[in-house]
Amino acid sequence: WAGDWRVLDDAGITAARAARVLQYQDGSTQNVFADGRTLYEAGAGESWGKWWVEGGQYCSTWPPSDVPACYTVEAQGLEVRFTGKGGHMTVGRYVDL
Repeated sequence: WAGDWRVLDDAGITAARAARVLQYQDGSTQNVFADGRTLYEAGAGESWGKWWVEGGQYCSTWPPSDVPACYTVEAQGLEVRFTGKGGHMTVGRYVDL
């Protein structure tokens, strides 16, 4: 239902992401902290990165790379959809509510 998704602006992205936990379709989780840190956990592994909002997009970097990946963010109920360059989409669901 494409009409149900709403595109978030900078303030909406910050509110949707800061101090939240999302679980993705593959079972991995991402904790996003208000101070700009983010923790991605998959299986037995974890990775710390940095996040920020810029130009209406959610951006993040993950060491060792310092090249940002930025996404348009849409929300629908408990789900958040990220669309990157080339149209690749990832959907996460809040698991901290």
